[in-house]
Amino acid sequence: MIQTKAYAAQSPTTDLAPWNFERREVGSHDVQIDIHYCGVCHSDLHQIRNEWFPGIFPMVPGHEIVGRITKVGDHVKKFKVDDLAGVGCMVDSCQVCYNCQDGLEQYCVEGNTQTYNNLGRDGQPTYGGYSNTIVVREEFVVGISAKLDLAAVAPLLCAGITTYSPLRYWKVGKGHKLAVVGLGGLGHMGVKFGVAFGAEVTVLSTSPSKEQDARALGAHNFVVTSDAEQLKAVQGSFDFILDTVAADHDVNMYLSLLKTSGTHILVGAPSKPLEVPAFSLIPGRKSVAGSTIGGIAETQEMLDFCAEHGIVSDIELIDIKDITGAYERMLKGDVRYRFVIDIATL
Repeated sequence: MIQTKAYAAQSPTTDLAPWNFERREVGSHDVQIDIHYCGVCHSDLHQIRNEWFPGIFPMVPGHEIVGRITKVGDHVKKFKVDDLAGVGCMVDSCQVCYNCQDGLEQYCVEGNTQTYNNLGRDGQPTYGGYSNTIVVREEFVVGISAKLDLAAVAPLLCAGITTYSPLRYWKVGKGHKLAVVGLGGLGHMGVKFGVAFGAEVTVLSTSPSKEQDARALGAHNFVVTSDAEQLKAVQGSFDFILDTVAADHDVNMYLSLLKTSGTHILVGAPSKPLEVPAFSLIPGRKSVAGSTIGGIAETQEMLDFCAEHGIVSDIELIDIKDITGAYERMLKGDVRYRFVIDIATL
């Protein structure tokens, strides 16, 4: 077994703290990665606090993992020692259902195996990237270009693919008006990808202070949603709304901003159910849709696109000992735009 250092939550009411555990040895189809950086996702906080479902404790969060490969199994074909590589939100799936066969492992009929807070197909708990090493089967590892800042790549493994995938699926691009709700870890990537795909991008925010940042990220327009006049001016304006907000919020106001046949795409995951009256949808043939991460092939496609276009996340690098304070700041929206842990500080 591989001795592993980590930070873990021992219960939903305790802060993360140092914890040691054992990972499995590298099998014939496995890759071992020396983790250099791990992004901090809002879902890490949801899960260690049991806000979505009962967790498996001790819990080692982290599913935005990047580093360098230190060992490969005998049958591994795509990777070699010293390659830069990453691991996102899942580390396994059945590989045989129709979704897996279509490259949609994230929608595996049997359920994919999450990188942490899940039971693997061997019945053992999975532990994430707030740790110094990880062992993952080759099919769930992605390659990373040396052209990009490795620390700033980490959030692409969740925040990046979570916004890239729906924009690609709905073919958002030139000629479309896209609104992005929320300018956080997900939202700032939605802006970058929307602009890169050729859409006219508007940021919808409750915070006037974020306008300068939004425009610096490439947004063409900015609307303060608490300003009735600004809101009135964009009624019925957008083909798509990408809703990245993880806090509880009312989507009905945003639905009024869609054009006929427009689509409101949820990628944030509030803990409370949404309430959408029929007459917010029926009169304009509008849709509320959801999307999660992409499959492995699409994640690799995204990383290649980012390497070609020089796209990475805007990050703040932190020591792992500062994770509790980072969570507190994240809840206040006090991060531009993603915390990333320097695992060398573990």
